[in-house]
Amino acid sequence: MAKVKILNYPDPRLKKNGQPVNQLDDATQQVISDMFETHYATHNCAALAATQLDFQKPLAITVIDYSQEKNEPMCLINPEIIDASGEQFEFEGCMSVYPDVFHEKVKRAQWIKVRAMDEKGDIKEFEAEGYLAKCIQHEIDHLHGLLFLDRLSPVKRKMVEQKIKKHIKRLGKKS
Repeated sequence: MAKVKILNYPDPRLKKNGQPVNQLDDATQQVISDMFETHYATHNCAALAATQLDFQKPLAITVIDYSQEKNEPMCLINPEIIDASGEQFEFEGCMSVYPDVFHEKVKRAQWIKVRAMDEKGDIKEFEAEGYLAKCIQHEIDHLHGLLFLDRLSPVKRKMVEQKIKKHIKRLGKKS
């Protein structure tokens, strides 16, 4: 297993779509292991999508575990939302968008039904609501080349992007 570099906004690779997984071979299992290792080694990380990581050809895989003890791992391969209802408008952060600094409110479905393959190759359908629903929607967005910034109003997004540019400049001066 190996820790993989998390890409930071505005890296253009964050706009890539995850490639569908057609078979669970050893290489794909290694990607999943590396993703979990990276996830667990990253402070305050609830989930990661392969498209957030420095993989040459990121796959449509996300790993999730926001449990206190980090003992409830969930791997979703080729995930898709097949039903959704309700609405929540909550703060989100992102490991690729300076998570210790930037959080914004994003509108998401309160309840979702998801279909995905697990790390054993079994196709599962399940329901999620609240925080887990928000987390899964956030990660699926990543797999489609979207960041939570893309869900902000144009005015709000422009303001946040200006703050991010200033933050990046400050980081450059500290190096």
